[in-house]
Amino acid sequence: MRSVSLPSGEKIPSFGLGTWQLGDDPKRRAEEIATLRLGVDLGARLIDTAEMYGDGRSESLVGEAIHGRRDEVFLVSKVYPQNASRSGSAAACERSLRRLQTDRIDLYLLHWRGQVPLEETVAGFVDLQHSGKIRYFGVSNLDLSDMQELWNLPGGSGVTTDQVLYNLARRGIEWDLQPWLRERRIPVMAYSPIEQSRLVRQTKLVKFSKQHALTPAQAALAWLLSHEDVIVIPKSGNRERLRENFAATERSLSDAELSQLDRLYPPPAQARGLQML
Repeated sequence: MRSVSLPSGEKIPSFGLGTWQLGDDPKRRAEEIATLRLGVDLGARLIDTAEMYGDGRSESLVGEAIHGRRDEVFLVSKVYPQNASRSGSAAACERSLRRLQTDRIDLYLLHWRGQVPLEETVAGFVDLQHSGKIRYFGVSNLDLSDMQELWNLPGGSGVTTDQVLYNLARRGIEWDLQPWLRERRIPVMAYSPIEQSRLVRQTKLVKFSKQHALTPAQAALAWLLSHEDVIVIPKSGNRERLRENFAATERSLSDAELSQLDRLYPPPAQARGLQML
């Protein structure tokens, strides 16, 4: 699998495992755990979760899934904005560590911007780095102006990623945010890469996929994976669907195929506000 370089130079998989809504239904728990374990077996050793997901149920599920395999996984979690004060982030991180059954989180993100000043959040993240509770910190759902503000704060240039909504139908970040991140070698982590399955039902993508011997999900994921500095984190709690998604890592799109997708899903022609789901 292709890797993506973090600003530190460390390489992580370009294909990871999202976990939103995993852990919510006890009847699906065994299959969801088996799916996460299969993902690690296949090489998708990045797992993304958050304290918000199921009020911690997702983190607990991940903790069970990676038990005994912690060192194989690059673990990402996120803190609620209301918990992202200097002391609040420390307490929230401790709760996440307990649910995840680990002593460290590889990448800890501010889930979205709230009322707590960014300077205080960064100070809390730096404290957590110094204590060894987290290795890297980053953000989620921050637009260009937010990132510029963050970058100029004490410690702010240590930001490792911006996790944002990015897929074929949501290309707004390409106008200004992505170029700014690219200049600083900060990778994008793309959540909802198939638009919560809405993309796979779009007639134009279905037609494209049939023409090129792909499923719609594979086409959407392969398009994102064609970017050298983008990490995709599709969510699946089903092993068969995971295998389908993962096959996108084995299929590079040609220049002609990429051009066709640009015609079907044009890049932005002007600046627009950051979109969120």
